[in-house]
Amino acid sequence: MVHGTHNALEDDRNKDIKIYINGEYFSRNDAKISVFDSGYLVGDGIWEALRLHKGVLVFLEAHLERLWSSAASVGMTFPFTKAELTTIIHKVLDKNGMSDQVHVRIMITRGIKKTPSQDPRLTISGPNVVIIPEYKKASEESKQKGITLFTSTIRRGSPDYLDPRLNCHSKLHEVQALIQAIEAGADEALMLDVNGFVSTCNATNFFIVKNNEVLTSTGQYCMNGITRAKVIEVCKKHNIVCHEKNFSLFDVYGADEAFVTGSFGGITPVTKIDGRQIGSKPFGDMTQKLSGLYHDLIAETVANEKEYH
Repeated sequence: MVHGTHNALEDDRNKDIKIYINGEYFSRNDAKISVFDSGYLVGDGIWEALRLHKGVLVFLEAHLERLWSSAASVGMTFPFTKAELTTIIHKVLDKNGMSDQVHVRIMITRGIKKTPSQDPRLTISGPNVVIIPEYKKASEESKQKGITLFTSTIRRGSPDYLDPRLNCHSKLHEVQALIQAIEAGADEALMLDVNGFVSTCNATNFFIVKNNEVLTSTGQYCMNGITRAKVIEVCKKHNIVCHEKNFSLFDVYGADEAFVTGSFGGITPVTKIDGRQIGSKPFGDMTQKLSGLYHDLIAETVANEKEYH
């Protein structure tokens, strides 16, 4: 079995989900996109992932803001507003009768090309919009076990050629990093920035704990993670010291605890990095505390949203 931060419990309901493509709904086996789609041809697309908890799309505004920022960065214009896209997402969820423990993936490409080419002027349609909702509950067993990391030689890119904060379809360098980690016997990859400082993982953001203080990267060379931001917010709210600064593998190997964050898995402990044991137990005290506080924040967000409506 594949082990990592995206381990989900099997759910037979996913066989019958309805997938949204440009205003129409398709079964899993019939959901297809043209080979002339710009995302398929040259990775010209952006995406976002949301969690549905008890009928509420958690941290929706932050996710939409990131999506619109990504669109502006690549020069893509949407034919809908944030409110209209929100309505579409809820219609997709209603179509599937979904209300809890759902992962929603939104993918928007520039559109259909006249011929295979990078040139955006050869796009002959509006953006292609795909929304895939799946029942996905993180495996608690995997979370308690924790994950192992391997430091890849593939670096996170510099903002002047492919900003690491951009949630785009061009993820090949992250795939390469993950392949290195898997071949080294680890679950996922730890990635350094262009200056050799610790940046992020291939699909999650990275934190360490030392002397009851939390440390993460500056954010300049890592994914613009919503969960990362919420963990930092939680630390500030509960007077837990959290630094955003440059640090190296020297600091990582001597850490008391390490964990990663992501929209799907929330907070997942890291037990080994490059074969070296991190901490004295799989789920460290600070990691457990922050995991609980993060789940409290989700519950508070859900309650406030329901009260508002």
